[in-house]
Amino acid sequence: MSLIGKEVKPFKAQAYHNGEFIQVTEEDLKGKWSVVCFYPADFSFVCPTELEDLQNQYATLKELGVEVYSVSTDTHFTHKAWHDHSEAINKIEYIMVGDPSQQICRNFDVLNEEEGLADRGTFIIDPDGIVQAVEINADGIGRDASILVNKIKAAQYVRNNPGEVCPAKWQEGTTTLKPSLDLVGKI
Repeated sequence: MSLIGKEVKPFKAQAYHNGEFIQVTEEDLKGKWSVVCFYPADFSFVCPTELEDLQNQYATLKELGVEVYSVSTDTHFTHKAWHDHSEAINKIEYIMVGDPSQQICRNFDVLNEEEGLADRGTFIIDPDGIVQAVEINADGIGRDASILVNKIKAAQYVRNNPGEVCPAKWQEGTTTLKPSLDLVGKI
């Protein structure tokens, strides 16, 4: 069942953020745009490349009013250890959520039950806590955070401009579409 258009289910978890342990709930995802980025495991191989790439886009995401939450089934303690010992992960300024209970992974339907690890899932959540976009990749396929930035810009544009939609490869400042009877069969 698709999570698009659904509100984020309740959760409570511990996280590592800027040298501190904090608590995060679904309420923290409301009032601003959020990205929840699930990944299989700390101290792994593709994961640090993705999380570092996401950090490289973090300033741009913050300018767009977006907060980022990375999530794995590791604990917040493991996140701190990884942050302290990995050159790539040490750069991370966004919130690293621990989900050892696997509740958040189940809520977002990205738990690989057999392995007890998260799939590579990315969720864009609007300020009302509603899922607007989902991307789920197989374990060996890393994500590109620059594409995420474009998706967020499109989601924000559509939210702020009711009745307009963004076509394929839409870039900020380019033409959008206004679905109507006049457009039927003309695209």
